[in-house]
Amino acid sequence: MIRILIAEDQTLVLGALSALLRLEPDFDVVGGAADGRAALALCEHLVPDIVLTDIEMPHMTGLELAQGLVQRKLACRVVVVTTFARSGYLRRAMEAGVRGYLLKDAPVDALAAAIRVVHGGGRAIAPELALESWNSGSDPLTERERQVLRLAGEGRSSSEIARQVHLSEGTVRNYLSEAISKLGAGNRVEAYRLARDAGWL
Repeated sequence: MIRILIAEDQTLVLGALSALLRLEPDFDVVGGAADGRAALALCEHLVPDIVLTDIEMPHMTGLELAQGLVQRKLACRVVVVTTFARSGYLRRAMEAGVRGYLLKDAPVDALAAAIRVVHGGGRAIAPELALESWNSGSDPLTERERQVLRLAGEGRSSSEIARQVHLSEGTVRNYLSEAISKLGAGNRVEAYRLARDAGWL
């Protein structure tokens, strides 16, 4: 049996995925979590074979969850199932150790097949995403630039960001200026929008 844990913050989607995957004779859905932090704690306790996760969730994203599993040397393989068809997300997912990446509108049999491929040691990437990622530019942002730009996009001021990330206000402004320049944006709001649409946040 392939033991699966699902991380998904939308209760309806979590329930539907659990019910559909339990219909597969070789799948055992051992748990579910509504955010990445809870999923990571469950993985440490249950050690599933496959972690099926969304990307954008409270407390910890699916990509941060994948990184956390690697850091803790847990042998769970991660399959992302998301609505975000952005090449930047796919590239970052691969860098985080994700083995599968599918869109939520994929048929259930395609998801089941992807889980089996990943469980067997392979990769399963939606073909249209792989092609788009190959043709798109690489993420120009550093991790710190991404962090402050994400907070700026949430409407935080430079002083609020500085307090939250434990940097000086001037350093925060420098990071924002670098991100704006790299993205060819006119201001932090436009930079946030461009980075978000590319999947770099």
